[in-house]
Amino acid sequence: MTDDMMNLRAFVEKSPDADLLREMIGFAAERLMELEVGAATGAGYGERNPLRTAQRNGDRERD
Repeated sequence: MTDDMMNLRAFVEKSPDADLLREMIGFAAERLMELEVGAATGAGYGERNPLRTAQRNGDRERD
């Protein structure tokens, strides 16, 4: 598995579009994290919702 990841990384770094690919992966990762936080809190960023289960700053009841 590690060798496969190293090969993929070497391939991407040699690609002429490496910066574009890096930006696309970063955007996708950010979006996925945003959706995960929205699902955990019950509200999107900046959204007011009376049914909200937690705050985005981590202030919530822990199990």
